[in-house]
Amino acid sequence: MAQLRAVTTASGDDHTTSKQVDVIDKRSMSYVVRSGVAGGIAGSAAKTLIAPFDRIKILFQTSNPDFVQYRGSLKGFFQAARAIWRTDGVTGLFQGHSVTLLRIFPYAAIKFVAYEQIRALLIPSDQYETAVRRFMAGSLSGLASVCCTYPLDLIRVRMAFDTRHFVHTRQHGRLRYTVSSIYNESPPSRPSDPKWVRFMRRVMPHHVLHISNFYRGFYPTILGMIPYAGVSFYTHDAIHDVFRLPWFREWTVQQPSQSLKNRRDKATKAGKVQSTRDLRAPLTAPAQLIAGGLAGMCSQTSAYPFEVIRRRMQVGGIMNKGEFLSFKDTTKLIWKESGIRGFFVGLSIGYMKVIPMVSCSFFVYERTKAWLLK
Repeated sequence: MAQLRAVTTASGDDHTTSKQVDVIDKRSMSYVVRSGVAGGIAGSAAKTLIAPFDRIKILFQTSNPDFVQYRGSLKGFFQAARAIWRTDGVTGLFQGHSVTLLRIFPYAAIKFVAYEQIRALLIPSDQYETAVRRFMAGSLSGLASVCCTYPLDLIRVRMAFDTRHFVHTRQHGRLRYTVSSIYNESPPSRPSDPKWVRFMRRVMPHHVLHISNFYRGFYPTILGMIPYAGVSFYTHDAIHDVFRLPWFREWTVQQPSQSLKNRRDKATKAGKVQSTRDLRAPLTAPAQLIAGGLAGMCSQTSAYPFEVIRRRMQVGGIMNKGEFLSFKDTTKLIWKESGIRGFFVGLSIGYMKVIPMVSCSFFVYERTKAWLLK
């Protein structure tokens, strides 16, 4: 196994043969690739599971004029789904999902790989296992993934938001039309434009300036990702610890396999056990799903206002003649429209979406990674 590093041990007796002890080397390229593939598969499976919820939630968050009437109730959610079904069929519920998959595979792969690597740096042994370090590892991994994949997220939101039907979208493809529309937006300059937009207009060539259109809402995304990813990973790990307590472990922890027992014994004898996390028996499937679901609920609640602000900024090109909405202007607009409730529009649908999504994501990642690392 390329992801395992062989450690040779020997006793003081010249006649004792040396033993090879397999210790997981998280810095090896093999481990990085396999954990990345596991993360990408996990993210794709989770997003496919909740794609219809995601489309409707985006329509609600961004105050799409065709769907404002359905906002604010569970009944409205099902009415919106029925309206989409009547207009576009089942494919309408998955509009923009192709871009979601293009984005989510690298996004989830980077997020899980970054978490594994950053966690290994911040928590090299059990004595460094603190809440702050767990939170930092999750937040930094989320920031790394979103910086690399943000334009794809904006394209996905635009495709999910757009309920118009044009002949040229059928002729040339909705994805191509959406990308072209975003790139060609030329909002007029105004004093209230974000500082980074004014700076880019001064220093960037015209054709390069249009690339900034793909980063609408990037600032609240960064702000929201810190609590979202940090709380998600921290809560997931904390609940795993709770489920391993003596009161629960009979129902929540699987019996360790013989190969895991052997690897644990060899690593212990070799004195190479620094962090016991990789040598623990896995949780049962129900326990893993519950841990992931609770992690998703906590992270969604902590970061939801930033997500609403980000969505409104992302669709500004459609609703506001292409002009850039600053973080401050968008916050004021949402407050003026709905008050504090406006920052939590669609949260109940968000729970319906994110609890199964995060639960599925963590579950598939853990199981796929274990299978790939055998």
